[in-house]
Amino acid sequence: MKNDELKYTSDIAFTPSVKAIQEKFHSRSSYARMEQFGGWQSEVAEELTQFLNNMDSFYLSTSNALGQPYTQHRGGPKGFLKTIDNKTLAFADFSGNRQYITAGNLSVNEKAFIFLMDYPNKTRIKIWGTAKVVEDDKELLESLSDPSYKARLERAIVFTVEAWDVNCRQHIQQRFTQEDIKTITDPLNRKITELEDII
Repeated sequence: MKNDELKYTSDIAFTPSVKAIQEKFHSRSSYARMEQFGGWQSEVAEELTQFLNNMDSFYLSTSNALGQPYTQHRGGPKGFLKTIDNKTLAFADFSGNRQYITAGNLSVNEKAFIFLMDYPNKTRIKIWGTAKVVEDDKELLESLSDPSYKARLERAIVFTVEAWDVNCRQHIQQRFTQEDIKTITDPLNRKITELEDII
């Protein structure tokens, strides 16, 4: 079944085999109710764009022609995974270790998946869709480039969103970057310095 023939957006993940196991373990009815009320979103809402604007990393999964999956971490300045329109995300692909596994996979299998984890806010978002490599769109490449990053921009990865969902917060342990910690502790350090000056 093609994605444009899916009855519900969540059917992109809830295949017949998945639904059969949900039935076996008695969770199908709750997900069926979720489907009846609209299911997962299929367009890039403002909520998702704002979330992406604060993210400095994500994981991109692709598969080769044999179905062998591969997950790659992508990092950059906050907001480097950009919203292009209500169905499209994109990011710059700079020169790196030159393995080209993601690019090679996408040349034979366009299916892709993005996983984002916001540890401080205990939020994770899953995005299903397709992706392609773009090398000849100068305007797009310029819009995605990062002048502060010295590596050579080789291509863009353009991701078409088919479904996305905010996952359960349970079991997400809060973790903070050095920048997060500095933002929290700088005012405290200034206050300590002020008090020490008074003493």
